[in-house]
Amino acid sequence: MKNKFIATIADALRQCGLADGMTLSFHHHLRNGDHVVNMTMDAVASLGVKNITLACSSLFPVHEHLVQYVKSGVITGIDTDYMSGPLARAVTDGLLPTPVMFRSHGGRPRAIGEGSLKIDIAVIAAPAVDALGNINGTEGPSACGSLGYAMPDARRAAHVIAVTDHLVQGGLGRVSIPHDQVDHVVVVDKIGDPSGIVSGSISLTRDPVALAIARSAQAVIRASGLLKNGFNYQTGAGGASLAASIFLQEDMRALKLHGGFLLGGITRYMVEMLEEGLFDNVFDVQCFDLSSVQSIAQNPRHVEISADTYANPASKSACVDYLDAALLGATEVDLNFNVNVTTDSNGNIIGGSGGHNDAAAGAKLTIIVAPLVRARLPIVVDKCTTLTTRGETVDVLVTERGIAVNPARRELADRLRDARLPVCDIAELHEAAMKMTGKPLTFEHGEKVVGLVEYRDGAIVDKIYATK
Repeated sequence: MKNKFIATIADALRQCGLADGMTLSFHHHLRNGDHVVNMTMDAVASLGVKNITLACSSLFPVHEHLVQYVKSGVITGIDTDYMSGPLARAVTDGLLPTPVMFRSHGGRPRAIGEGSLKIDIAVIAAPAVDALGNINGTEGPSACGSLGYAMPDARRAAHVIAVTDHLVQGGLGRVSIPHDQVDHVVVVDKIGDPSGIVSGSISLTRDPVALAIARSAQAVIRASGLLKNGFNYQTGAGGASLAASIFLQEDMRALKLHGGFLLGGITRYMVEMLEEGLFDNVFDVQCFDLSSVQSIAQNPRHVEISADTYANPASKSACVDYLDAALLGATEVDLNFNVNVTTDSNGNIIGGSGGHNDAAAGAKLTIIVAPLVRARLPIVVDKCTTLTTRGETVDVLVTERGIAVNPARRELADRLRDARLPVCDIAELHEAAMKMTGKPLTFEHGEKVVGLVEYRDGAIVDKIYATK
């Protein structure tokens, strides 16, 4: 009988034939509480292996530990959907010898499936593993809920290592990743801190400007004609987006409507809508707080889905393609409705698409919510510093000073005007922002390309340059 259990991560990597130049993948369901990426790269370095490409679905400030391995040549490539913190800063400064490939959450499983992102070893932070090597994310001290972003990796990687801090002697009650996809299991003291899942803004805003934007966004949904029985919805986890969800609840109760599914990064506010019976299902590719982790473990209508099912444009069917409305944020929006959520206005890497351009492409109504000015900088600009989401997939921009509708959506603009909403031209919003901030200084970037922005369909749509 094959024994899958290996004493250390280093030994498991040896068993998988770790060698210079390989690609190692990781998922980000533990978000800023993840320990496994850092532990694994410590093991890689201890084995003297170099020139590794790190294929992480996202990277966070907790991964500052990896900067040393970029400097030493252990890590020479990064493939990710999102990046923030000191590692992102180091990449912006030009420390990595090759450009980071920025994908979307749907583009990543597409690339894995077609072979343009080949994974030699997938290392999966596994909250619970049983004696056969089955994995789930809902049990154990490091439970993170859905393992949707790890599923494409486990299915297609040449080798799969599960790293766990919770070994179940009997069989798991539910299985996220089956044992026949797992080559080795390593038991460690702790794979992460679940409190780190709660990173970023996942609480309701009290800012009156943001609340006004949220209320206007819900008014747009109501006036669009899409708010009816069977309504499918995705929203972000920012304060304004969550507030809009509360206003959505109020409307659905008042109109006695019953929705279809909720999608995206799941929070307790979505869980509350599910439990109230306002929606039939939550389709969960990633839990954003511990309430959603508890919900997916207990509620059969809270359904774990893979990144393929969520947003892969090459799949036969992706959930984003059935969205009625998606409510998304922005770092910048330009006059052509293009959106940037990858860099700040000075070209510093601060994020990435995640599911942004996937949801925008799929939804019948894509709404961007953003203030005109943030930190004394205009949000509505002539041209986005970095292209993340194409303007052709964006329908509406909602700000505190008015609502701009993509000129391609004339019928929608008429509906909003009929509802007496403050529709205006995006150029008017840009002018208002300039009056508030003055024309911002243009920054000069260096010559080195530090990032390539891949659209969900595989096209390279932008480059990110090192800062001077």
